[in-house]
Amino acid sequence: MANLIVDERDQKFVLYEMLGVDKLCEKAPYTDFSPDVFDMILTEAQKFAVEEIFPTLVESDREGCRLENGRISVPKVFHRLYKLYSEGGWIAMGKSPEIGGQGLPYCITVAAKEWFIHNLGFLVLPFLADGASHLVETYGSEAQKNKYLPKMISGEWGGTMCLTEPNAGTDVGNLSTKAIRQPDGTFLIQGTKSFITGLDQDLTANIIHPVLARIEGDPAGTRGISIFIAPKYIVNDDGSLGRRNDYEIAKIEEKMGFHGSPTGTINFGDNGQCYGELLGEERKGIKVMFQMMNEARIGTGLQGVGSGSIAYLHALQYAKERIQGTAIADFGNDAAPKVAIIEHPDVRRMLLWMKSNVESMRALIYFASFAIDKKMTEDNDAEKEKWHGLLEVLTPIIKAYCSDIGFKVTELAIQVYGGYGYCADYPVEQFMRDVKIASLYEGANGVQALDLIGRKLGMKKGANFMSLLGEMNATVTKYKEQPELTGLAADVQGAVNTLAEIGIFFSTCAREGKFLVPVSHAYPFLMMMGKVVSGWLLLWQAGIAREKLAVLSKEKGVAPSDAVAWKEFIKNNRDAAFYSGKVAGARFFIKNILPEVDAAAKAIKSEDLSMVDIATESFA
Repeated sequence: MANLIVDERDQKFVLYEMLGVDKLCEKAPYTDFSPDVFDMILTEAQKFAVEEIFPTLVESDREGCRLENGRISVPKVFHRLYKLYSEGGWIAMGKSPEIGGQGLPYCITVAAKEWFIHNLGFLVLPFLADGASHLVETYGSEAQKNKYLPKMISGEWGGTMCLTEPNAGTDVGNLSTKAIRQPDGTFLIQGTKSFITGLDQDLTANIIHPVLARIEGDPAGTRGISIFIAPKYIVNDDGSLGRRNDYEIAKIEEKMGFHGSPTGTINFGDNGQCYGELLGEERKGIKVMFQMMNEARIGTGLQGVGSGSIAYLHALQYAKERIQGTAIADFGNDAAPKVAIIEHPDVRRMLLWMKSNVESMRALIYFASFAIDKKMTEDNDAEKEKWHGLLEVLTPIIKAYCSDIGFKVTELAIQVYGGYGYCADYPVEQFMRDVKIASLYEGANGVQALDLIGRKLGMKKGANFMSLLGEMNATVTKYKEQPELTGLAADVQGAVNTLAEIGIFFSTCAREGKFLVPVSHAYPFLMMMGKVVSGWLLLWQAGIAREKLAVLSKEKGVAPSDAVAWKEFIKNNRDAAFYSGKVAGARFFIKNILPEVDAAAKAIKSEDLSMVDIATESFA
């Protein structure tokens, strides 16, 4: 198939022209790399995605997973795919060379995996193994690292994340899984974990489960939680596999989508013999698990981008090929030639909505990933802290905003297809089914909003939030004098100012004891902030694009004032068409979507608490 997964031109634009990731190669620990190496990796990722990963999407969805005799079988097409993925070194991309990884910058790792994440039913399995191995790498003892890391990084062993329980979903502190201390320093795990992704599969010889549990006698709530390694097969001192650990797969979920991924319930220790090893310090389980959860939240946001990207590109191709109706100028003329539906204004509106949102989300996630790399390469502690702070305040927005907007993009893709989009003849209905889970797991989006207003805005007394505002203001200042961008810069400045006002408003509410106001309006605020950040990033991109267009047009001797020549210039020059599209996408978003910020701010400032005041009985 042709590439309808990721716009590689936009990917390179964000990485090189916007962020300047090539500059990372000038500083440790990335001095062994070059832009040519980055390009080679992304080219291989594209080839692997187009030739191997995308072709398994529909088949794996239709086959799904099976639980038989206590064991789960994943779709057959995943077996060859997993082997290729492991042998290709994709699992170890971002790992330190000291433990067998390639040590690539995080933003390049994220960019490569954007090519794969449209098939998350497959990708979630090596994704989880990567996250679990990072926990062992960061918090494990030397013995644990030697025992588990090599085979997790190579892909020989899988991994999971066991947090959720039937009666303690988001309320992790209410978990009931317990750890019983043994004389030799190990523990016996007893309890039930539900909605566990990748809980079992027939791809790897072993699966390493990080499990949250409370050691008997430890305090209630999150402060008493520890984390344990509970492998599927206990690993002997010589590295060989011993007995099957004492846990059972109780069920697998029948899901709306995401069928290729095994998700279900595990009963640990029904026979009192579930072996577990403490990972990190006692009663520090939440701190340890948050590392994996934050990585997963970036991955979840990437799922929104990847699903939105593939849905947009499929809808775009369909709109160019589907012939229906006449041009608007020929309305009522039955003899007029029929045109592709991309010529109809409402279809163009939907496509431009999708394009601008996908490109802003991609920029957001790459920027946040770049922040991780900047923290790694900066020598100045203040700069390190700044980049870390930007990542902290953006993480809940990445998770919630991108997963919700990604879902909306897939929905609009179906709308572009019309009735055909609702049928399984085309893949867009699966894109929508598969991405919906992204707003639900790794902390539902409402919880992300509470984290944003309850923790992230106030961290370092608001310094991280102010730092983000400063970045946005700097971009506005840079481009507000460009004649073509003056109006757009002014609109973005207004939205940034409104965002700052609401931040101050929430602080005032807190001081006055009106805590329910920010709590009740947390999700609208998060979505509002996501739109402001998106407007900022798109203005930044439009500024770069205008500068590049000016150079190109000068080289070609084309004046923007010559409408006919300019139209031909855009039509026949691929770079000019791309840069023109960046400006158009930014203009559409800033003029048509960013004004929603003012409406959200007005609603928040009303201090309306109808959602709290309404009697429960009145919902009937």
